[in-house]
Amino acid sequence: MEPMYELISSFFGFGVTMLFLLRRHCLAVSSSLFTPPCRSLFPKNILTWANNFFYFSRYPFSSTCSFSNNFDRETIKKIVLEEKWDDYRLVGFFDSALAPIWVSKILIELKQEPVLALKWFKWAESQNGFRHTTENYCVIAHILFCSRMYVDSHHVLKKLVSLNESFKNDTKLLPSCHHILDILWSTRNVCVPGYGVFDVLFSVLVELGRLEEARECFLKMRNLRVIPKPRSCNVLLNKFTKAADGFLAKKFFNDMVGAGIAPSVFTYNIMIGYFCKEGDLRAAENLFVRMKDMGVSPDVVTYNSLIDAYGKLGELDNAVCIYEEMKEAGCSPDIITYNILINCFCKYEKMPLAFNFLKEMKERCLKPNVVTYSTFIDAFCKEGMLEQAIKFFVDMRRVGLTPNEFTYTSLIDANFKVGNIDDALKFVKEMLEAALELNIVTYTAMLDGLCEGGKIKEAEEVFRAMLNDEVKPNERIYTAFIHGYLKAKRTDEAMVIFQKMKENNIKPDLLLYGTIIWGLCNLGKLEDVDPLLNEMKERNIEVSDVIYSTLIDAYFKAGKDMEARNLLSEMQEKGMAPTIVTYSSIINGFCKLGLVEEAISHFSFMKSSGLQPNVVVYTSLIDGLCKNKRIEDAKKLFLEMTEKGLIPDTIAYTSLIDATFKEGNVDEALDLVKRMTESGVDFDLHAYTCLISGLSRCGRLQQAKDLLYEMIEKGVHPDEVVYGCLIRKYYEFGNREESDVLLNEMTERGLAPFRIYKSELE
Repeated sequence: MEPMYELISSFFGFGVTMLFLLRRHCLAVSSSLFTPPCRSLFPKNILTWANNFFYFSRYPFSSTCSFSNNFDRETIKKIVLEEKWDDYRLVGFFDSALAPIWVSKILIELKQEPVLALKWFKWAESQNGFRHTTENYCVIAHILFCSRMYVDSHHVLKKLVSLNESFKNDTKLLPSCHHILDILWSTRNVCVPGYGVFDVLFSVLVELGRLEEARECFLKMRNLRVIPKPRSCNVLLNKFTKAADGFLAKKFFNDMVGAGIAPSVFTYNIMIGYFCKEGDLRAAENLFVRMKDMGVSPDVVTYNSLIDAYGKLGELDNAVCIYEEMKEAGCSPDIITYNILINCFCKYEKMPLAFNFLKEMKERCLKPNVVTYSTFIDAFCKEGMLEQAIKFFVDMRRVGLTPNEFTYTSLIDANFKVGNIDDALKFVKEMLEAALELNIVTYTAMLDGLCEGGKIKEAEEVFRAMLNDEVKPNERIYTAFIHGYLKAKRTDEAMVIFQKMKENNIKPDLLLYGTIIWGLCNLGKLEDVDPLLNEMKERNIEVSDVIYSTLIDAYFKAGKDMEARNLLSEMQEKGMAPTIVTYSSIINGFCKLGLVEEAISHFSFMKSSGLQPNVVVYTSLIDGLCKNKRIEDAKKLFLEMTEKGLIPDTIAYTSLIDATFKEGNVDEALDLVKRMTESGVDFDLHAYTCLISGLSRCGRLQQAKDLLYEMIEKGVHPDEVVYGCLIRKYYEFGNREESDVLLNEMTERGLAPFRIYKSELE
C-alpha cells in the first residue's frame, strides 16, 4: 500500500481507504480530463474531507461503481436525447458527493455530440442541491469551442466568472478568478486542444470590467504561450484608457509589444487618442512617429485625434500642419476632420479661416452636417452676431437638417445675454415641441438669463421644472440663482440657496464666493464678508484679484480708506499684481475722498508697470481733478486720453463741461458740448443738469430753457434740481411770470418744489 493510503487507512480505517481508491479509479477512467487532483472534491483540510465521506457513505460503493459500469456512450446519448431523466440509474445520483466527477465523465462521453453535452450540462445544473464545479464549466467550454459553438462557450465561461463574483467571499466554493485559467489549462486535453478558448476567457474578463484580472490572465497566458487575439487585447487597452488609467494603459501596451503582438493601427489609435485627450501631446507625437517608423500607416482616426488635440490647445499652426500631412499621405479628410478644424478656428475667434475650411469641405463634396452648422451658430452667438446665427439656423433647416440640443442652447443663451428674453423663450418652446430634452446646459442658460434679467419668479418656475425632469442642479445653476437674488437685493434668500447648495454636497468655487462677496459689497454689508473669506481660507480657495478689487472699491465707497489700503498691501504681499479694475477702484476711491495726489501717484505707477489706463481710469481721475479745481490737469488728461484713441464717455465730458462753466469759460464749455454731440456721446440727466445749471448761472436762460425741452423730447425726465436752476434764475431776473409757468409745469409732472424756491417766490 502506498504511503498516502497507509496514512489514510490508519487514520480513518478501511472504508475511507476504499473511498480514496474509488476516487483514484474514477480519475483513471477520465485521465485525459484531469491532470491535477480535483480540489473541489478533496479539500486540503483532511477533516473537511472526512466529514464529506461520512455524509455520502450511506450510498453503497457498489451502486456507484455499478452506475459507472452500466453507462456506455450510446446509453448516455439515448437518455439525454430522449430526456429520460427519471432513468433508474440516475436515481440518487445527484445526492452523491461524487456527482460532479460523473457529470464531467458524461460530458466527455458526449463530446462528439456537443448539443447533447450542453443539454446534459444544463439539466444537471437544474438539480436541487447540485452546483457545477469549475472543472465542469471548463470541460463544457472546451467541448463547445472545439465544436465551433463559440457563442455558447463564451456564455458558459461568462457565467463561471460571474458566479465567481457572486461567491467571491466563500473561497471554499469556487477558486478565485485568476485560478480559472489554471483549471482551463489543466482540462485542455478534453478534445483536440483549441487554444482560442483561452481568448474567450480573456474576453469575458474584459467584458465584465475585470480589467486588472484580465491583465493578470494575459500575463499567465503569455507564459503558457497562448496569447489572446490582438483584437481582444485592443478592447482591454481601450477600456484602460476609458477608465482614465494611463499607468495601466501604458503598461499593458508594453505587455502586448513584449508578448510579440505587433500593434495595429487600431492599437496606436487607442493610445494616441488617449494621450491627446489627456493633453499629453509630446507622448502622442512620439507614438505617432514610432507608428510610422514601424511601417503602420496612420488613418483618418489617427490624424483627427492629433488635429483635435492641437486645436484644443490653441496650436492652430500645428493642427494645419497635421491636416496638410494627412492629405499628402493620401488619407482623405472626412466630415469629422473638417468639423474639428472649424470648431478650433471658431473657438479662437478666427472665423474667416473656419469659413475657408467650410468652403474646402464643400469642394470635396462633403455636406455640412448638424455639428458643422451648430458650431458656426455657437460661434456667431458668442461673438454677439445674433443675426448671422439666425441666418445659419434658417439655412440649416432649409437643407433638411434638424437642430439639436446644442444648437438651441446656443441661441437661447445668446438671446438671454442681449436681453431678448421673449425670443429666448420662443426657442425653448420650439425645442420642447421638437421633443428635445432640456439638458443641464440649457437649464443653466435659462436660469442665468432669467436671473440676470431680474425675472426671479420665472427662474424659480424653471428650476422646479428642472427638478421634475430629474435634472440635478449643478454649481453654475446655484450661482445664477444666488446672483439673481443678490441683484434683486434679496440677500436672505440668496444665503438660503447658498446653504442648501452646501447641504447637497456641492462645493462652492471661487466664482460663487466672488459673486456673493460682490452682492454683499453692493448692498453695503461689509460685515458679512469676513465669514466668507474665512470659509474660503478653510477650503484652501485663494482670494482672487477680482475679489480684492471688489472689496477695495467697497471700502473706499464706505469711506474706509485704511481698510482699502490694507487690502491693497495684502494683495501685493501675496505677489498678486493689481489689475486695471483694481487701479480703477483705487484711483476712483482716492478721488472721491479728495486725495487726488495719491490717485495721481497710483495712476503713474500703473503706467510704469506696463498697464494702459482705460476709459474708466481716465474718467475717474478727470472727475477727481475737476472736483478739486485742477482744471488744467484735467484738460491735459482729457487730451492724452483722446490722443490714445480712447473715446471719452458721458461722465468725462460732463465733469469737464461742469468745471469749465464754473470757471466762467462759457464758450469753451459749449465747444466741449459740441464735441460731445459730434462724438455721438449721449446726454444723460446729469449732463443736462450741468449744462442747464451752467447756462443759467451765466444768464443764458433761453438756451437753458431750450435744453430743458430738448431733454424732455429725447426722453430724459428732468428732476427738481433742473427745474430749480431755471426757476431760481428767472426769479432773480424778475421774470416771475416765467418762474410761475415752470413751477406749475414742475408740479404737473409730480415733482415737489423745493421750499427755498417757495419762500423766495413768496
